[in-house]
Amino acid sequence: MPTIAPHPAPLPEITGGVDTHLDTHTAAVLDPIGRILGTRQFPADPAGYTALLDWMHTFGPLRRVGVEGTGAYGAGLARQLHRKQVEVIEVDRPHRKTRRFQGKSDPIDAIAAARTALAAERTGIPKHRDGRVEALRALRVARRSAVEQRADTQRQIRALIVTAPDPLRERLRGLRVPKLITTCAAWRPDTADTAAPATATRLALRSLARRHQQLTTEIADLDQLLHPLVAAISPRLLAVPGVGTDVAGQLLVTAGENHDRLTSEAAFAMLCGAAPIPASSGKTTRHRLNRGGDRQANAALYRVVLTRLRWDPRTRAYLQRRTAQGLTKKEIIRCLKRYIARELYRIITANGLELTPRHP
Repeated sequence: MPTIAPHPAPLPEITGGVDTHLDTHTAAVLDPIGRILGTRQFPADPAGYTALLDWMHTFGPLRRVGVEGTGAYGAGLARQLHRKQVEVIEVDRPHRKTRRFQGKSDPIDAIAAARTALAAERTGIPKHRDGRVEALRALRVARRSAVEQRADTQRQIRALIVTAPDPLRERLRGLRVPKLITTCAAWRPDTADTAAPATATRLALRSLARRHQQLTTEIADLDQLLHPLVAAISPRLLAVPGVGTDVAGQLLVTAGENHDRLTSEAAFAMLCGAAPIPASSGKTTRHRLNRGGDRQANAALYRVVLTRLRWDPRTRAYLQRRTAQGLTKKEIIRCLKRYIARELYRIITANGLELTPRHP
């Protein structure tokens, strides 16, 4: 009888890890039981991403890749791995204690990333960087920078007025910001006598006021781009009481394009820093304030709470009821942020389904 050649045993699945940097990425490959199969460095460019992936495939079927910094230096590699249908795991940096005992190098960090992905410890699904939410994030970066610079400019104007000569200070100190900016920007001081403190102060105030006006125009231009983009991504989110373009944009960026990576509303609340942290021990059961998460998302929830406390009758009734129960206003605001995080999570992840928002 003819003999049948046995089929070769399938290669075991492997796990990769990558330590990302500006110019180079260092990769490591582990077998299913955590043994190191190899490490190598690749350029941080599209050709390097392809070479890195091909190199990993030489060791066997690639199961998943743990990548440090998928939102920074590893963003391009993460996009390439997504396109190749490879599971990407975002890993945290190693603990300081681990680095103290094992040392620090790119191969060591890549091996640690691979082992973290293999053990599924302290890992998360990275955000996708190739959709409308990524475009929204880029525009919001520019807007936030302009808002911060305008606020700094306004503080500098106030500081100059405090130390200005008495006639100039008396003329400007009582003006509101719009009138103050218009007045200072319209000045035409004599530039021939810049050594005089009064003239130099006028020149400085005019320069700062015109900068303030330019930043205001820039913010308005960005707002005209942001509002239709947010409305196209999630029109129902903009219809929620207390949620405007800025709040909606921040929460959409926090959730990400692939918001299905958030497994529950509790995970979204934790991501926003609105979920209390257990701090129990023995017979004592308590929770403490969560100071982690995305602080910009936490601030967005806070603005929604303040708006509803002023205008929403149900929220004001909730404030009165909880105050009668002995809670402080800070504690009530924390409770409201948790409720609102639950409500907005359902809208962000609804995918067009009509859900009834829950109000506290």
